[in-house]
Amino acid sequence: MLKYLQTLALVAMLAVLAVSCQSGNNDVREAARENVEGAVQPANTTPAQPATPAAQPAVPAGPTTTMTFEETTFDFGTVNEGEMVEHTYKFTNTGSEPLVLSDAKGSCGCTVPQWPREPIAPGQSGEITVQFNSKGKKGKRNQKVTITANTNPPQTFIYLTGEVKPSDDAAAPAVTQ
Repeated sequence: MLKYLQTLALVAMLAVLAVSCQSGNNDVREAARENVEGAVQPANTTPAQPATPAAQPAVPAGPTTTMTFEETTFDFGTVNEGEMVEHTYKFTNTGSEPLVLSDAKGSCGCTVPQWPREPIAPGQSGEITVQFNSKGKKGKRNQKVTITANTNPPQTFIYLTGEVKPSDDAAAPAVTQ
């Protein structure tokens, strides 16, 4: 039983390490994921089941609409580690109901979106500005922003992609495009 608890604790620690946003090292995440998947289970036990199923985005209760982005992916090219990247995504409410954005979240704390809090009338446009802080992030990046709105499906995704080169200079200028 003690061996089982030790194995379970090790798997839990590796899982936390694998999903940690602060590491920024895809190799560490991949190694941890392989260790978790390859962990030996003690005999005569069944794998633990999650306490609750993964939350699925709820279908909006009220009327839905549609939104169309001018672009959903922005490639910022190559920047030095520590530089800030900012990009503004433009969208239009292409439906017949007011568009209400209820949330916008980056894939980690290094990707921060700012979105309009007021309803966007049909035919009108809005903007979402996303800032990416490359400090501690190296290599190829694909930062996802999840936008939740009264659309069907309720979530839309936009992306910032590019490469972050390692840098010794901690105070690099901001890149705005």
